[in-house]
Amino acid sequence: FMVAKELRQIMADLGFRTLPEMVGRVDALKTADAISHWKAKGIDLTNLLTPAEEPADFLGSYAMHNQDHGLGKALDNQLMELAAPAIERGQKVSMEMPIKNTHRVVGAMLSNLIVRRAGPDMLADDTIHFKFNGSAGQSLGCWLAKGVTLEVEGDANDFVGKGLSGGKVIIYPPEVSQFKPEENIIAGNVVLYGATSGEVYLRGVAAERFAVRNSGARAVVEGVGDHGCEYMTGGRVVILGKTGRNFAAGMSGGIAYVWDPERRFKVRCNPEMVELESIEAEADAEELLELIKNHQRYTNSSVAEDILANWETNLANFVKVMPTDYKRVLNEQQNVSAG
Repeated sequence: FMVAKELRQIMADLGFRTLPEMVGRVDALKTADAISHWKAKGIDLTNLLTPAEEPADFLGSYAMHNQDHGLGKALDNQLMELAAPAIERGQKVSMEMPIKNTHRVVGAMLSNLIVRRAGPDMLADDTIHFKFNGSAGQSLGCWLAKGVTLEVEGDANDFVGKGLSGGKVIIYPPEVSQFKPEENIIAGNVVLYGATSGEVYLRGVAAERFAVRNSGARAVVEGVGDHGCEYMTGGRVVILGKTGRNFAAGMSGGIAYVWDPERRFKVRCNPEMVELESIEAEADAEELLELIKNHQRYTNSSVAEDILANWETNLANFVKVMPTDYKRVLNEQQNVSAG
């Protein structure tokens, strides 16, 4: 209110009643002080401060017209219709269909409907299961609600699981593929950005900034690009392959388990806020084992299968990435509970 009041006072001084009236009014700018400043000497702002000529078909200098975002063509309209028995009666729904890269934000509208109809507890895990074939567009599984599983036999673009809210995303290459999944990209940049809960299993490599700002989701992937787990504050991440540089930059919470049989991970990790440890606690080993078993079951990963085949030996090849402050807080909580 204080900002609004000050704005109204300035507008009154300038002779404007509404904000739209001010758009483009460069003649109302006070420029003398700026132009006479020593840093601005020699700079000619004439072109910048000359009012723009309005073309004949000018639509306005501010938002005056309703925009058609094409929501009527969104894949989620079909998904919501198919998921109706699950949302209304809790009946399990399973369906398979094609997907293409123009299908963006798949699952977001469906998740909104689930929360509005079923409430904040959403649905039981795997109540709704959609299997897709093809290449998913940006933000697959965005804000995906608990109870929804999106499975893709193919690949996906950036922002998979953005804001994931309890749902599950599974991606693996087509069965007919001849390449090695662990050596190829399966999902784009910024997977799990701002995720709060849920699970993601990717049979293949994700690009840069994997799990950035993740605060609660669990994920398994077979390699990541630069800046993995950047600013992560919670959740669990398992990397069954190589990482790019600057891993764990700004990571203040959560835990990452990195497969590092060649002992090269240390130079790729940003040590400012984390410690690298071996996996000694039984609870850590059990948690890691569960996640890798899930990954193998959901994606048929040969990497996970090889690791599980000699688990006792391979466990020693994992590095636990532990934020120092997060570790201190957990230790204090344990001491309080023990006392």
